[in-house]
Amino acid sequence: MGDVWRVSQSAPSTHALREAERVLRGGGVLVMPTDSVYGIGCAATPANPAHERIFAIKRRDRAQTLPWLVADVADLHVYGKAVPAWMDRLAHELWPGALTLVVEASEAVPPEYRGADGTIALRVPNSNLVRALVRAVGPLATTSANTHGEAAATSGAGIEQRIVEQADLTLDAGPAPIAVASTIVGCSGDGPCVYREGAIATARIKSIARGEHR
Repeated sequence: MGDVWRVSQSAPSTHALREAERVLRGGGVLVMPTDSVYGIGCAATPANPAHERIFAIKRRDRAQTLPWLVADVADLHVYGKAVPAWMDRLAHELWPGALTLVVEASEAVPPEYRGADGTIALRVPNSNLVRALVRAVGPLATTSANTHGEAAATSGAGIEQRIVEQADLTLDAGPAPIAVASTIVGCSGDGPCVYREGAIATARIKSIARGEHR
């Protein structure tokens, strides 16, 4: 059974961060809180065995890809390329937060983490804990911590026991502040396409993308 540590998202202890970093650097699988829902992830490094383990634990089709959690708005241009101006506006207005942006992947993204169409999904979560881990080990390839097709866990207590047992470490910060999945936005022609409406309403996405007064 994997270890379970109580943590704070806003003010994580140095001890907890070091233990999570140790797991990630060692090619392990980490269950972690975010501002939206709980995630299961690994360091997004080439040939990381934890990447494949996440699909097995989640029982998710390997043809799908895992979004990345990154630390700062600037990372949109590090791991994405040909980023449209409207997407920049969304990132500056809504990151950190419950917004996932799907963009053409740059050369900094290893091939196994790119979608079949060459894209990568990026998000800066409003979590000091997660952003500190990203700054320490690099982007985290992460998906919701639940069996594929089941409801996402919105608290540490809501994570399926078998997932806790199969992960190397679970960080439990209690209830997620938003407790709603992120809104996923990609490109469609010259503007945004909302693939999934979550915590941020489609109307707000389109308004910011158009550069309208918020």
